[in-house]
Amino acid sequence: MEHLLALLHQVVLGNTLRAWGLAALAFAFTFIVVPGLRRIVERRQRARMESYRSRGESVPAGIEVPSRLLRQTSRLFLWTLALWFATRILTLPSAVDHAFTFIIVVTFWLQAARWGVEAVRIWLDRQLHEGGTADSARAGSFEVLLFVSRIAVYSFALLLALDNLGVQIKPLLAGLGIGGIAIALAVQTVLGDLFASLSITLDKPFEVGDALSIDDVNGTVERIGIKSTRLRSLSGEQIVISNADLLKSRVRNFKRMNERRYVFTVGVTYETPRERLAEIPSIIEAAVRAQPKTRFDRSHLLTFGDSALNYETVYFVTDADYLLFANTQQAINLALLEAFAKRGIEFAYPTQRQIVSAPS
Repeated sequence: MEHLLALLHQVVLGNTLRAWGLAALAFAFTFIVVPGLRRIVERRQRARMESYRSRGESVPAGIEVPSRLLRQTSRLFLWTLALWFATRILTLPSAVDHAFTFIIVVTFWLQAARWGVEAVRIWLDRQLHEGGTADSARAGSFEVLLFVSRIAVYSFALLLALDNLGVQIKPLLAGLGIGGIAIALAVQTVLGDLFASLSITLDKPFEVGDALSIDDVNGTVERIGIKSTRLRSLSGEQIVISNADLLKSRVRNFKRMNERRYVFTVGVTYETPRERLAEIPSIIEAAVRAQPKTRFDRSHLLTFGDSALNYETVYFVTDADYLLFANTQQAINLALLEAFAKRGIEFAYPTQRQIVSAPS
């Protein structure tokens, strides 16, 4: 026993064999037992999450958040945590101690950044699936927010790591401010598109799936990216527009149209009897009201054309679907053709009349 105690107190590399043994036990316990506990807790949390999903219920945040954060805990972090516990027992040379401190601090803040990004991702996912179903229209916008959040979280973690390592970050922040201005001037176009994408994400003038008209471009939004937005045109090709240019344009969003207003003109000949002219507004009104999902506004003999008496009619289709509008207008046109034919009313078309007089 005395020989064993003497052996344990023997000094090797500045520490007794007893201290080396305790450090090895601390490292093994942390690196083996902690990951095992993590796996057990993760399996239980996953089973509880699947139980909620099988019943068609949303998973409570108190269950989902710890489970997803555990999955984002890297083995490198656990290895570094075990190394930290082991080195607390040993007396190490200054250079070695500083090296271990550097590794531990950097690894810890990188892991903290991963947890922070995952927390933002969880919040965005819960917003995206609000109501039980995924909102695909907002998915592209949330990708932009996640990208910006990732940059912010990792930048903040880097500054905290430098501060913990004894680096004076105030002069660094001042230098970054001056350098940031120079960089911003150099990449102002890219930054302009980035901030424009944030504006689109937060203000939501349009979303994925919306049908837009932008100047002379028409198409459906396929993706809202960090620098550009992609549209699928009516003729099939993809149109790419930078976000900054997009916000400077006048954008018409047809998907958010609640109803469609339409104005059309019908011209009849000047030879039409006056009593028939008086009937035409009521004939057009009847043709409009006969169609479903329409709201009649007005119909008047409004102008005297070069070769026609022009009736202007305004009505609304109470659904924004363009196919419904096209079918409705076609039905109105066919009804007017039939009604005018029964009453002997002739549609006008461009004509010229020449009057020739005999020479005196």
